[in-house]
Amino acid sequence: MFKNTISNLTRLKEVGEVLLKYGFEDVVTTTPLRRLVGASRRVSWQRAERTVFDTTRWERARLVIEELGPTFIKLAQALSNRADLLPEALIDEFEKLQSNVPPFDVAVARQIVADELGRPLEEVFSAFDDVPIGSASIGQVHRARLRTGEDVVVKIQRPGVQDKVRGDLALLHELVRLTGGFLRNQGLANPQDVVDAFERSMSKELDYTAEARAMEQFRKLYAGYTNFYIPRPYRELSTAKVLVIEYVDGCKITDRAQLEAWGLSPAKVAETGMDIYLTQIFEFGVFHADPHPGNVLVQPDGRIVLIDFGMVGKLTKQQKYAFAGVFIGMARQDARGMAASFRRLALTAEIPDMRAFESDLSLLIEDFALLDVKEMSMSDLADRLQTVIYDYKLQVPGAIFLILRALVILEGIGKVLHPSFNTFEFVRPYGARIVREQYSPENILNEAEYTGTQLLALLQTLPADVRQIVRKISKGELRVKVELSGYTTLLRKADQLVSRTILGLLCVAGLVFSGFTLVGHYAPTMRYYHGVAAITWWSLGTTAFFLLILLLLGTSRERKG
Repeated sequence: MFKNTISNLTRLKEVGEVLLKYGFEDVVTTTPLRRLVGASRRVSWQRAERTVFDTTRWERARLVIEELGPTFIKLAQALSNRADLLPEALIDEFEKLQSNVPPFDVAVARQIVADELGRPLEEVFSAFDDVPIGSASIGQVHRARLRTGEDVVVKIQRPGVQDKVRGDLALLHELVRLTGGFLRNQGLANPQDVVDAFERSMSKELDYTAEARAMEQFRKLYAGYTNFYIPRPYRELSTAKVLVIEYVDGCKITDRAQLEAWGLSPAKVAETGMDIYLTQIFEFGVFHADPHPGNVLVQPDGRIVLIDFGMVGKLTKQQKYAFAGVFIGMARQDARGMAASFRRLALTAEIPDMRAFESDLSLLIEDFALLDVKEMSMSDLADRLQTVIYDYKLQVPGAIFLILRALVILEGIGKVLHPSFNTFEFVRPYGARIVREQYSPENILNEAEYTGTQLLALLQTLPADVRQIVRKISKGELRVKVELSGYTTLLRKADQLVSRTILGLLCVAGLVFSGFTLVGHYAPTMRYYHGVAAITWWSLGTTAFFLLILLLLGTSRERKG
């Protein structure tokens, strides 16, 4: 415990120095972090051949994250999908972050696999490549062949990474505690919730069995599909730190030359890929959240393969309907309907001026309604939607931003393969299908059944709840708690004013009393110093003490300000 505390303090000092290094003095000097960095350690503002102020504040934020290491980089990468929390300029910088981590020793990798499986590698694999085919901050991947003849890839977690991540997560919690007020003043309303969500995400990423379960879920959902394939995870050979997956060959979906060499139509491949992805969102509500070209392969027969299920998004049925409603409202040029869908989609949507909200959505619709289909861009639309969400502080499910990001990536892939590719043409029929599903007799019946169940549960508990309230009233035990929000700063200032007024009155009273003691008549036993009675000196000393406290309070306030 003591060792961890010392380690956190050392790391906090390092964070403070890095913030100062890149010109974020306000983060340090306006938070308790200032106590951890001495003046002698405040390094120069000069970086290489230019000062840090030659870069933007958002660029410097990215430089800070890069220097603090992999866990902070992963947090920033996760936040780059949250346009409701961060301004667009900062998101653009965070999207540039790359977690380039060299591979660890293959002998260590082999030992980890043997320890996790509880037997020598030779008993499981007939071949195991020493050179990894991929390396990241959490683990690395090696090709291998099982004793039974199947080609596989083995994902191995880095040694000590769990302790490192847990230490960094504890540090993040401490940083939020120390800088929470500053972050909230910068517009990040719930920094603790962000760190909590990131901690849950990292906990899943550190457990490879979660990825194996996701792959199995997708394999069941798409068992009947002939144009889409998910590699098989070998659960019997996998643990929290080792994941063994079927090896699947193929080219990147953007390798147009190879697709044409196989006799495949790149345009048809793009259309198939988009249809598969939209099916994940609007039909199953479970989707692969990182469809960059390296994770989407195409086989010679045209079958599309998805790999790396470390990031999977999920939508509830109601979220699916609301998200589709945003696009449907836009297609119908119905700003009010679009606003209503946004409100249903948001976890909390306290919009002070609905007319202004609808007006902004109307402007968005007008801008895109005037465009020809070929001119429309999913990237531009995603940016505009995310700006609206950020400006109105709508807390929408994180899966929505993953979908928007994925659609932008897929549009980029589509335009490489299909010059006239347009995402909206694919989304429209799915929107119409969602409307039919939402208002189908079966769904209405399900909603009525759910509402009836909730009402029945309320009626069952209501008599007991009312009886308990009446009993507390009759015994005088009912307590009503009233909490005033937004008055904390005002009350604190009022408290400071009262304290200083009292000290000021005490100082005045002390001076007046000292004046009276100068003209008083005292017994012969009274001592005099420099011709002034001792009681006068005591009175002046007490007054000076109160005055010193008053001055210190004023100095402290100036520093905090």
